[in-house]
Amino acid sequence: MHALLNRIPAGGSMETAPAFDLHKNDPRSRLIVALDVSTAAAAQKIVAAVGDSALTYKVGMQLYTAEGPGVVRDLVASGRKVFLDLKYHDIPNTVQSAVREAAQLGVSMLTVHASGGGKMLRAAVEGARSKADLIILAVTVLTSLDQAGLNESGIEGSVEDQAQRMARLAASCGCQGIVSSAKEAPALRAQLGPDFVIVTPGIRPAGSAHGDQARVVTPAEAIAAGASHIVVGRPITEAANPAAAARAILDQMAN
Repeated sequence: MHALLNRIPAGGSMETAPAFDLHKNDPRSRLIVALDVSTAAAAQKIVAAVGDSALTYKVGMQLYTAEGPGVVRDLVASGRKVFLDLKYHDIPNTVQSAVREAAQLGVSMLTVHASGGGKMLRAAVEGARSKADLIILAVTVLTSLDQAGLNESGIEGSVEDQAQRMARLAASCGCQGIVSSAKEAPALRAQLGPDFVIVTPGIRPAGSAHGDQARVVTPAEAIAAGASHIVVGRPITEAANPAAAARAILDQMAN
């Protein structure tokens, strides 16, 4: 059912993409394209349209629920890197087992909720040991949450304070990175050092609609703030020319 993802037409590289490296000059190693669609066919269309303008794709809850692990296997087999964004948040044993299965799929990054606590985060790290280069990312504060939304959920204090608290917990438990808004990234980068992975969603090129995101920045602002990777969805996937949209974002990042 998912074999169509292996048939990448001309313009889509079949070469194995390089591992995540914060020090590569190629800005493509820092761009993650979100496949927020409901079918493998729609995902394949995006991957083909973007071509070699991106190396890494996010598979989130929508696509994974619709198509299952086969779509991840096919992306990996086609030479793409996969950021599995399922935000695991459960008892430690369950999360450890889920991470172990994700490692077997060949994903390069995956997310867990930092709010699941230290035992859960350490279990996630343990579950990833079968794949040495698998990066466990702890979600600090969802980028859809503003101050009012955070307080409504029962958490007092500022968004920035909560993000820093969750980031410190994640680092202390062995996570290699976090997911956080670029608005919190400068303080987090200073706190966590140059090599800690900071993945930033909520990216919108200048002039784009914010959609359901509350704390958004441009690609250039995210990189300048200290993000190591950015996640971009609709500005690329819904563009008339996805490859050109991705290249424009790469140019902004490089500059």
